[in-house]
Amino acid sequence: MLRRYLTLQQEKSMFDLSIWEIAVIGVVAILVVGPKELPRALMAAGKWMRKFRSVTGSLRSGLDTMIRETEMKELEEKWAKQNKQIMADNPNEMLPLPDPIDSSAADDRRDDSSKKNK
Repeated sequence: MLRRYLTLQQEKSMFDLSIWEIAVIGVVAILVVGPKELPRALMAAGKWMRKFRSVTGSLRSGLDTMIRETEMKELEEKWAKQNKQIMADNPNEMLPLPDPIDSSAADDRRDDSSKKNK
């Protein structure tokens, strides 16, 4: 709820217009456009604003995705470099794990199960 409120506050402060400035804009709009055409002009302006916000929103999300991917790539490169350094500094401490399916262990298990069945 607080995040939504803060987002709305940021959107409101984007143009930073006071009530008097909005009133002056309204009076000028009535004088320029005329009272008969003003509702249609406001609807057209609203459509343009919606389209503008939609385009900027998709642009912003695309940029955020690109930035996130770049940051992840940089972190992966950093981690790979650190891992190489650690492996180079400690070559004998990390031995490879044994094969999980050892053929001799599998043969022993088969022999044990055949003995139990008899």
